[in-house]
Amino acid sequence: MKKLIGLTCFLTVLTWGLHAQTLVYKPKNPSFGGNTFNYSWLLSGAQAQDTYKDPDAEDPFAAFNFGDPLTDFTENLNRQLLSRISQELFTSQFGDAGLTEGTYTLGGFQVEVKNTTEGVAITILDTTTGGQTQVVVPFF
Repeated sequence: MKKLIGLTCFLTVLTWGLHAQTLVYKPKNPSFGGNTFNYSWLLSGAQAQDTYKDPDAEDPFAAFNFGDPLTDFTENLNRQLLSRISQELFTSQFGDAGLTEGTYTLGGFQVEVKNTTEGVAITILDTTTGGQTQVVVPFF
């Protein structure tokens, strides 16, 4: 019994300086009042676990998927050839002086050029579909 009383006194002296503190619950999720700096950690964890793929989502790397180099080369040559032909047609139709007032017919297009108070108005009419576009080049 003396040993038990001595052991109790010894343990009491040892634990005399110990104090308990209150436990405080603090949520981790910022949606429920947690630290706002945890959002990136929580989001990256959620995205790592997400296995669902949206079938309507666009491929973010689609712009970097280059086609066949030979096809690209052929398309580039066609664009340059058409550009050169259109320059030659424009020069032969309008001369070196450029656009003068009047109505011109180029293929399936009717182009009307007139000076207005706002600038040079160019009206392009597609005679096959009836579509019309007007461009006003302002004076400076």
